[in-house]
Amino acid sequence: QVQLVESGGGLVQPGGSLRLSCAASGSFFSIYSMGWYRQAPGKERELVAQITSGGSTDYADSVKGRFTISRDNARDAVYLQMNSLKPEDTAVYYCNGKIVVRAAPPRRAVDYWGQGTQVTVSS
Repeated sequence: QVQLVESGGGLVQPGGSLRLSCAASGSFFSIYSMGWYRQAPGKERELVAQITSGGSTDYADSVKGRFTISRDNARDAVYLQMNSLKPEDTAVYYCNGKIVVRAAPPRRAVDYWGQGTQVTVSS
């Protein structure tokens, strides 16, 4: 069974920094991509950033220049460095992995999610 375990959330003042970490464990064939989504109260879940196994990245416009996603393929881990945090970044952040569980064709990637970690930006 595949699990994604997150860590690193918390309370930070505006302008501060946090680093989120997420590691995949369990039995699987490969990870196509890993990323971070967030959901604020009363809003839909939205993509923050994602990175493929080859290192291609994609960011939400609202975080470009402030957040950096990185990945350690050897550890099946993904990180999100968040700088210059704003109150509007407050949300529950979820780790996502698009994971191929079985080596046999068609090797379809399935979405797996972490439990979520709270990030609160407030003075």
